This record gives sequence, structure tokens and C-alpha cells, in this order.
Amino acid sequence: MTELSISTAAGVFDAIVAGPPAGRPVLLLHGFPQTGRVWQRQIAALAAQGYRVVAPDQRGYSPGARPERPEDYHISVLVHDVVAITEELGWAAFDLVGHDWGGAVAWWTADAHPGRVRTLTVVSTPHPGALATTLRTDQDQRDRSRYMIDWCETPATEERMLAGDAKKLRAAYAGKIPQASADANVRHLSQPGALTAALNWYRAGRPDGVIGVIDVPTLYVWSTEDSAFGPAAAQETSQWINGPYRFETLQGVSHWIPEEAPDTLSRLLLEQLRTHGTYGTTAHTPSTDSPKR
Repeated sequence: MTELSISTAAGVFDAIVAGPPAGRPVLLLHGFPQTGRVWQRQIAALAAQGYRVVAPDQRGYSPGARPERPEDYHISVLVHDVVAITEELGWAAFDLVGHDWGGAVAWWTADAHPGRVRTLTVVSTPHPGALATTLRTDQDQRDRSRYMIDWCETPATEERMLAGDAKKLRAAYAGKIPQASADANVRHLSQPGALTAALNWYRAGRPDGVIGVIDVPTLYVWSTEDSAFGPAAAQETSQWINGPYRFETLQGVSHWIPEEAPDTLSRLLLEQLRTHGTYGTTAHTPSTDSPKR
């Protein structure tokens, strides 16, 4: 795996990259409170099969793309980052994968740019329309999502999360990810302004528009012990997919699927890519994503 700097009009995004430069391109989007390195096991698995894989640290997580205002983290802006990053990489079409907030960005990107997204894989996060429906109809999901309202406090949330060697931030991982990963996340989010930027994703306000049904081939992976997203939203997601759809449930696994069940997720992801290898355009522009210094 190689470190990569991706320069866009919005700033410079740090990323890790692996796989042959001419390989079929795959973009991996992380969530809160993690970075692109959450995907290390999946990156290795995909690169070994000839895919060109890039996992950026998203807006706010990359020091070179860290605006201070919450409104700079609207979902439409985050989607534009995906487009800008892939254009800078020279990718006309790509497979898109997202977890947690990265999953939300992936849903919105597939809706806005179906001609560019070859396949969509979302881990944990239900379709935003399904989540909105269950927030109106399901008390269990309303209870699970209450933290999103609580985290809009500033700077109180940051102070609570980082107090006592980031005890509350570490508690979010519930002991389900490797200790080294938790320590690396805490170090990253302890940088000046980093945690506030990450929390601005929650503070940015409602989406600018309405998301529709998804037409591209979609794999949705949900786990039964996810504390943030319950079964109602997971099951409702099928109502928002028009394209080929596969729903996988991981029994006894928490929200942190990429690191808690890495081999299972890598297998499912590779199956998705192989099954829909010829969807849409079968050609893509060779990658130009050589590391920039």
C-alpha cells in the first residue's frame, strides 16, 4: 500500500492506494470516527485480485481538506468530493464502497451519478430514504439515532469525547476493532480541529435535496449487533433499489464490520465486483493516480 495525495479544488485529500495502475478502479469511503485505513484488509484482498483500490481520508479527516464551517459538510459537498477525487484519478467509471458516513455518501453518489458508479456496496448504513422512513415509523430506530442530535453540541461533544485519553471516543468502538486501530484513530482525531471537522458531518444540517431509488447493482451488508442502524431500516432498504440487489446479514457482528469481519466482507465485496463486472461501461480510463509529493 502506498500513500497518495489527491489535489482537488476543495483541497488535498490523503489516501492509501494499492493494486496495479491499470486495474479496475474501486473507491472506498470510511465513516466516523475512522480514516481510510479502516479498509486495509479489504484493500489487500482486492489489490491481490488485480483491482486498483484507493481509500481517501474524507473531508475534515484530511488536514489539507478541513474547512471549519459545518455548512461545508453538506452531503452535496461530500458527493462533489467523490466526483472530484475520481476525476483527479482519471476514473471515468468506478466501483464504490462505503461504511457508516461513507456509506451515506456512497448512496447519494450512486443516486446523483449512476453513469459513473459501476457497482455500489454499502456496509452498515441503510439507504437514506429507508432511514428517513423508519425514523418516522419505528421507535427503535429513533432511539438508536438519538446520538446524532446529542453530537450537535459544540464544543461540549469534543471535550467529552477526548477527555481522559479519549475514553468516550474509544468506547464508541466497543472493543470490536484492534487496539492499534483504535489508538491510530484517536491520535488522528486528536489533531487540532480534526474531531470538530468530523462532527461537522452531523452538524451540517439536512440534505439539500431528495434521494431517489438506486439503479446500479447494489450490495448492502448489515449486521445484527449494529447499535446505530436497526432491522427496520435495513429491511426497508430493498424498497429503494431498482437495480440488481443483494442483502447480506452478518449474525453477531457489530457496527464495525470492516475490521470485525474483514474476511467475510472482502469475500462479499469480491463476489459483488465479479458478478457485475460488465455492468454499464466495461471500459475505464487507466489510472493516473501516481503518488504526488
